[in-house]
Amino acid sequence: MMLIKEILALPADSREIRVYGWVRTKREMKNLVFVEVNDGSCIDSIQCTFERRETGEEDRSGKQPRGENSSAGADVFVPPENLSTGASVEIWGRLVPSPARGQAVEVAARGLRVIGEAPPETYPLQKKRHSPEFLREIAHLRARTNTSGAVARVRSRLAFAIHEFFQSRGFQYIHTPIITANDAEGAGAMFQVTTLDLEALARSGAPPDYSRDFFGKKTFLTVSGQLEAETYAAALSRVYTFGPTFRAEKSNTTRHLAEFWMIEPEAAFFHLEDNMALAEDFLKTLFSTALRDNAADLAFFDSHIEQGIIDNLQSLSVSRFAYMTYTEAMEELRKNADRFEFKPYWGCDLQSEHERFLTETVIRGPLIVTDYPKEIKAFYMKMNDDGKTVRAMDVLVPRLGEIIGGSEREENPEGLEQRIIGLGMSPADYSWYLDLRRYGTVPHSGFGLGFERLIQYVTGMANIRDVIPYPRAVGQAEF
Repeated sequence: MMLIKEILALPADSREIRVYGWVRTKREMKNLVFVEVNDGSCIDSIQCTFERRETGEEDRSGKQPRGENSSAGADVFVPPENLSTGASVEIWGRLVPSPARGQAVEVAARGLRVIGEAPPETYPLQKKRHSPEFLREIAHLRARTNTSGAVARVRSRLAFAIHEFFQSRGFQYIHTPIITANDAEGAGAMFQVTTLDLEALARSGAPPDYSRDFFGKKTFLTVSGQLEAETYAAALSRVYTFGPTFRAEKSNTTRHLAEFWMIEPEAAFFHLEDNMALAEDFLKTLFSTALRDNAADLAFFDSHIEQGIIDNLQSLSVSRFAYMTYTEAMEELRKNADRFEFKPYWGCDLQSEHERFLTETVIRGPLIVTDYPKEIKAFYMKMNDDGKTVRAMDVLVPRLGEIIGGSEREENPEGLEQRIIGLGMSPADYSWYLDLRRYGTVPHSGFGLGFERLIQYVTGMANIRDVIPYPRAVGQAEF
């Protein structure tokens, strides 16, 4: 069985062909019936053209075309009543040149078989534009739309490209735990995992005894695989994780999910400068891959979702990323403070409006900001000699702002323990993490990229809930 993507690439040489997929449209004219079929392998559908003709004709094999829907003795081809948008079909005929604009080939069809019906009175995806909000309510069907199908193909290709990128550069793929007792970010926004009978505890009024829980202690869904990745970087030199992570932030926005996928490389003997070079190379490679291998899908996004997507990605894929310290960035922002809702000051975290101003107005391109105040960054980041800033980096891009966050890690055990204590955390909980600094410590660095944020940027989709098959957010856990 050939995919429609493969059929559309064939020459129009009248070969016998069979098409399998779902009906997008059906049009009837006096002497012709046109059926557009799509199987999800590409954004383009294939047109299958039926001539109104006498039935009972034999195909070239001398056999009646199986699945012919006209009744014996009828004098014209009549599309069956159950041939409607959404129905799955098998269609057979010859591959011939297409006179229609925008397609090189079509199928001169001799017969069809409806495999699965989609009654138009109940099938929710009809020939009209559906809102993203409505499609989220039928997430089990929305992949059949042009937009969601194109998102899925871009997502699939870039997921594979991520593995290609790191594997070709000597990184080992490791699987870090989903369930953990550690808060890698120190922010506390974690989903708790427990087998305790919470209803019984509520009735009794007794506090939970976590020693009786499944793991014998409080455990959570991970917010990051970074800490565990560091342990393997200290043995294999270069590693990366690519898996689901969870944040229990009650952020009901177009940029936040409670469950999302993260890419987190970690490399021993990498300083911040090496980390920045890796991040730049990584993004350029992914953008170039999407432009090359998802050209038709990106053309759709450029035309129907956000104009200029292709030009933007092409520009970024060849741009030299600019560099600026946090202090330098704050000077630029403070000179233009009147234009911001959130007034900038040294020590504040950069807001999206600040990041976009820096990339779109000041630099007019991608920017890496480094050396943030220690108070707004995680405990594991290496302290600079000034005692006020850490060797952190954020990669900012036009239209979005931050797309990657990373740092050089603190390799000094005393300095790391002081940071842990200073933030009110227990060194005992991170004894294994401190061991990496006690036994054969090395400088090492890494970063994190939210996969959905990347897909949102590449496709131009406005809401992050539309670039993951089944979004998990505040009050949303359907399907």
